[in-house]
Amino acid sequence: MIMFLIRRLCQALAVMFVISVIGFAIQGGLGDPVQQMLGPTASEAESTTLRHSLGLDQPLWAQYLHFAGNAVRLNFGNSYFFHEPALSVIARYLPATLELVAASALLTLVLSVPIGVFCAIRPRSWPSKALMGLSVLGISVPVFLSAMVLIQLFSIGVQVTLFPADTQWGNWLNQLLSIEGGMPAYGRGNPVHVWGVWYTNFASLQGLVYLLLPALSLAFVMLPLFVRLIHAEMLDVLESDYVKYAKARGLRPSRIYFLHALKNTLLPVVTLGGVQIGTLVAYTLLTETVFQWPGAGLMFLDAIERADMPLIVAYLMVIGLMFVVTNTLVDLVYRLLNPRVILTRSVA
Repeated sequence: MIMFLIRRLCQALAVMFVISVIGFAIQGGLGDPVQQMLGPTASEAESTTLRHSLGLDQPLWAQYLHFAGNAVRLNFGNSYFFHEPALSVIARYLPATLELVAASALLTLVLSVPIGVFCAIRPRSWPSKALMGLSVLGISVPVFLSAMVLIQLFSIGVQVTLFPADTQWGNWLNQLLSIEGGMPAYGRGNPVHVWGVWYTNFASLQGLVYLLLPALSLAFVMLPLFVRLIHAEMLDVLESDYVKYAKARGLRPSRIYFLHALKNTLLPVVTLGGVQIGTLVAYTLLTETVFQWPGAGLMFLDAIERADMPLIVAYLMVIGLMFVVTNTLVDLVYRLLNPRVILTRSVA
């Protein structure tokens, strides 16, 4: 286990080095920071003085070492727009994004596990076939389209007039199929202050209502994939010898399905979940834009429009670090859940 941790730490450092190189290249390739900080009316002397103070007149390798040293000290400079440290700005917006990701991951877990298990237990039933068909459709639908559909259905509302409106049964069927709007689809509401820069929507009913549609839209990114994965893994596990032995012993089906079979089914799901967390953070850019959710993704897009380089580079470094830490933790959890991997490596 110690050697595994050392290898993972070395891999994490290598990945962060690559991310830092990319961030440094972006910082130097999207315009002159001196001109952005002083404006076009600055004199040549002012530009020269600021360029020297920032180390921009040094060789490229020296500039990178200066950049890497500041990054290690968590110093990414001041935001051009907010006029405060870029990391402080990200810390103010990041809790909203993490909360959105956590809510969507929770919805994915709550929905995908029972759906995937049911489709594996009853693979020939029409609900199972319908759910698997919808999962194929869900993989093909982009996240911004699902977000707009949710807004249309639950915020604006849909009035259905498929049946003749001049009859009682026609009016009743149209009202039954119609969906009244009213769900909030803009902003975050009034989140509850917890501590420091941490505001949460989980602490109030109004906050949960504001969180529901963005989280559900983001959950559609992972939900179809997890349903199909759990369905496929569950089918393989149900054909294994120990499950057949458990059935022969007369164990209750619920105990077989949800204790013995599901435990081994979730092993690859843990690995995929760690990878998909990074994907969710990337998709928050689209979700936060559609719902105007005031998170780090929307802040990042605004920073690109303003060419706010310290904020852009700090965002890339923070998200990269989160992705590396998440993957490392997932590998550790997988090792704990599947001791056979450790045993095989130690014997070899």
